[in-house]
Amino acid sequence: MSTLVEYAASFSAGVLLGLFFLQGLWVTVKHLDKAPRPALRLLLSTVVRFAIVLGCFYFLARYAGWQHVITAVLGFSLLRFYVIRRLSSTKQRQKRGTDK
Repeated sequence: MSTLVEYAASFSAGVLLGLFFLQGLWVTVKHLDKAPRPALRLLLSTVVRFAIVLGCFYFLARYAGWQHVITAVLGFSLLRFYVIRRLSSTKQRQKRGTDK
């Protein structure tokens, strides 16, 4: 039973990393028009986001094992797919004019 809890924690960590990554991307893109050097801001944001996420995946690999990394990547990817699907359906509703 404790193994199931450990995998659930790894999956949750992946979801949280995905939230961090996508929220960081959202904030970066939202404020690009106000940046004096937008390309530099985008580059630095990308490097920082990747460094943090990959560092956390490395930590999982080092101390929990590759199975937990795969579980965390699954959580990260499923969140990404969910957000993309959710945003694309919102965009389609806006095109049809049925968004409230």
